[in-house]
Amino acid sequence: CYPHNKAAEMFDVKAWAVYIVEWAAKDPYGFLTTVILVLTPLFIISAALSWKLAKMIETREREQKKKRKRQENIVKAKRAKKD
Repeated sequence: CYPHNKAAEMFDVKAWAVYIVEWAAKDPYGFLTTVILVLTPLFIISAALSWKLAKMIETREREQKKKRKRQENIVKAKRAKKD
């Protein structure tokens, strides 16, 4: 009834999972080495992006604090002029 879907055949999740489990069982050190080699760059990228985000947040907080302080000083100066 349905046309054959080559993409689904090529990427059969169950078969892929079985292959991975067999590979991990047959060669655990090779499997772990590969997993670590694949994940290490992702952890490094994650750490770099987290650091960059932290710096951006610190900068924004400093700018907001500076603006708040400036506004407070403007209000104080206006009050002093009225008196």
